[in-house]
Amino acid sequence: MMPICFRTIITTDRLEDIKPLHIVDFLSELEKDGSRGDRKSGGLASGTIHLQHRILKNIFNRAVEWQVIKRNPAGDVQKPKVTSKEVIPYDDTEVEQMLQALVKEPYHWRVMITLALTTALRRSELLGHEWKHIDWDSGEIKVSQSMIHALKGNIIVKHPKTKDSNRNVALPKSMLEEMKNYYAYRLNERNDMGDDWRGGDWFFMFSHPNGQPFHHERPYLWFRQFIKKNRFRYIRFHDLRHTSTTILINQGVHAKIISERLGHGSITTTMNIYGHALRPADQAAADKFESLLKNKTS
Repeated sequence: MMPICFRTIITTDRLEDIKPLHIVDFLSELEKDGSRGDRKSGGLASGTIHLQHRILKNIFNRAVEWQVIKRNPAGDVQKPKVTSKEVIPYDDTEVEQMLQALVKEPYHWRVMITLALTTALRRSELLGHEWKHIDWDSGEIKVSQSMIHALKGNIIVKHPKTKDSNRNVALPKSMLEEMKNYYAYRLNERNDMGDDWRGGDWFFMFSHPNGQPFHHERPYLWFRQFIKKNRFRYIRFHDLRHTSTTILINQGVHAKIISERLGHGSITTTMNIYGHALRPADQAAADKFESLLKNKTS
């Protein structure tokens, strides 16, 4: 579904007829119910609207460079503000309760959720992982591709856009042992399938028993039903990544290491996202100085 204002923009006979007001109306339309183009209520997220403004601005900048128009109408429009919802990840008690509940769930979901917690991998990275990406000797998992779409045999797997996203993430020893057992389980599944195997040359860690990849939305939908069934506090699948990061922060892991595990381009990105979680660590640092000062006074 294409917003009315955007249809107006792209069907205008002459680009120079597009005014800043058209851009403002278009961005306002994106906030309204129905602009998403799916069955979900509400408008687009503020970050998405911000991105649309940036795309339009770049398009019209190129038009100016090519001397198609003299002035960029989007350049005079104030960029939309991005409002972020506060994410409250699971604490240690909630994580323990979730891990206990996972014991009763299918093997592949149990491993996927636990792996997400212990590595902070994104959903697309988990879905895109093949067994060749795990180094059994070093105990590391290599993040080198992600699946962004899987539907009716149409599989889109992409490599990371930046060198920082392409990374190795160490696994806890118990998680590594779990992965070995799960690998043996998956091998037996594939062998039992024989000619019914539908994975082709792919051998994803997480897929249907016949090797067919999961739909890219499936982990999110399953996780939502899982927490609802167990009456856990609602968090998104992506918030498992935030939960994992917060646990590392609370354990005193250096922010640089956390940044590398997350695949962030710089430690600044990590600090901007998780600065609120670092505040208790900052207080703990102050307390250490307090103990030094007291010792000096005594």
